[in-house]
Amino acid sequence: MPVYEFECPEGTITERLVKMGTRTIKCPDCGRQAKKIISPCRFELKGGGWYADGYASKRGKN
Repeated sequence: MPVYEFECPEGTITERLVKMGTRTIKCPDCGRQAKKIISPCRFELKGGGWYADGYASKRGKN
């Protein structure tokens, strides 16, 4: 089961481990219905170049 973020009408954002089809949950703060939201991706690649180090073609390099 994936972790999703939900936002209630008062603006409280809550993370929950729920089934994929879940659209709303009960807000733990106010008790109202919180809707599933799309959260920004926090994935970031840093370092020496994961593509060049592990996935790039080795052909042509001598």
